[in-house]
Amino acid sequence: MKIIKIKNTIEKILDDNKARNITSIDLKNKSYIADYMIIASGTSSRHLQSLSEILVTELKKLGLDNCKMEGKDSKDWKLVDTQDIIVHIFHPEKREFYDLENMWAEEIPMEKAII
Repeated sequence: MKIIKIKNTIEKILDDNKARNITSIDLKNKSYIADYMIIASGTSSRHLQSLSEILVTELKKLGLDNCKMEGKDSKDWKLVDTQDIIVHIFHPEKREFYDLENMWAEEIPMEKAII
């Protein structure tokens, strides 16, 4: 699947499962870690867990078998890594604390991009 199609699919899965404030950040000219970062909020620790599990399950159905989930023991944050797209799912207070949107908002010259 093309990256844009995967990104759109992830956003739809999150939206269909009631994730809030879904934001996509283009990382292509900022870092080599991934092409996109998607950030979303859940309403409770149970919701965060469900969103991350549903996302991994649905992506595997689409043939993305290399998806990894981190933060399984965390009640405030989950991460799903598809290699090309990183998905952070936060409890709203933790999302505000880490403020990834502002951290990644600035354009970084490619020669300064880090892994």
